[in-house]
Amino acid sequence: MSATAVSARPAPVLVGAALLALYLIWGSTYLATKTALTAWPPFLLSGVRYLLAGGVQYAVIRLSGAAAPSRQDWARAAVVGICLPLFGNGGTTFSQQYIPSGLAALLVATVPMFLAVLGWWSGLTPKPTAKVMLGLGLGLGGMYLLASTKTTAPVLIPGHPGIGVVAVLLAAFMWSVGSLYSKKNPIGGSPFLGVGMQMICGGFFLLIAGLLHGEAPRFHLGGITPKAWFAFAYLVTFGSWIAFSAYIWLLRVVEPALAGTYAFVNPVVAVLLGWAFAGEALNVQMTGGALLIVLAVMLVVLGGRKTSAPQPAPAGEHQLADVED
Repeated sequence: MSATAVSARPAPVLVGAALLALYLIWGSTYLATKTALTAWPPFLLSGVRYLLAGGVQYAVIRLSGAAAPSRQDWARAAVVGICLPLFGNGGTTFSQQYIPSGLAALLVATVPMFLAVLGWWSGLTPKPTAKVMLGLGLGLGGMYLLASTKTTAPVLIPGHPGIGVVAVLLAAFMWSVGSLYSKKNPIGGSPFLGVGMQMICGGFFLLIAGLLHGEAPRFHLGGITPKAWFAFAYLVTFGSWIAFSAYIWLLRVVEPALAGTYAFVNPVVAVLLGWAFAGEALNVQMTGGALLIVLAVMLVVLGGRKTSAPQPAPAGEHQLADVED
């Protein structure tokens, strides 16, 4: 992002509308995923979603005149596809069989904390500030409270919440690894073409994971209810196209820290929707853990903001990196 792009801000109403899209749409994709999982197995759900969204996006951008990507670009897209769609989204979707969608969203909010630590260790970002370190400590406390919570909320596969917690934390970690890789190894050409390539690669790997997981015999196209079809269409249309396009645009016109505020708003939206529509009850321990994680992510994201003049951002900033569902 250039200094000119940041200083020449668009109308505040446009920025507000784009942020609202991220907050509401990405926050609601957790409930949509849980609804779709009543008829779709997890990895096939994510695989078909990403292949469809990525295939259409790639075709549209190429037909509009974008140059064909190189083999190196496809290799980079494959690495990001493994880290983000496969482990990141696939792991989060898998986890929602075992834990409530609100809890999954709260644990996914640890992504900025992983990014702060991994970015520092890899030399891509400066050493965390005191506020960031405080946020990391609070985040660990919040994760402990959430991971040790005994909930009676309805889940698809009851009795094994630990599987879901481990899966979503691994997903958050791998999402962070893929985000940093994408920043350091950007795909050339149109950023929207690169995103389509990453989704195509991720969708392919997710389908392979679904087949290895034995999901094909359990999947029956005729058994998908209208409600599950609607949830799937919502994930493709709103989650993969509209909200992500808003995020790409925000990265171009505002500071990344402002665009990244979705990380601590989405969990609040997801928890409220899960409570209102999916019977996901909240107890004192979950509420305390949620508050700690939200506060922690705010400290990590906003505490790491630079007050100096903004520098040009790497082209990879406009790829699929740093995006949750």
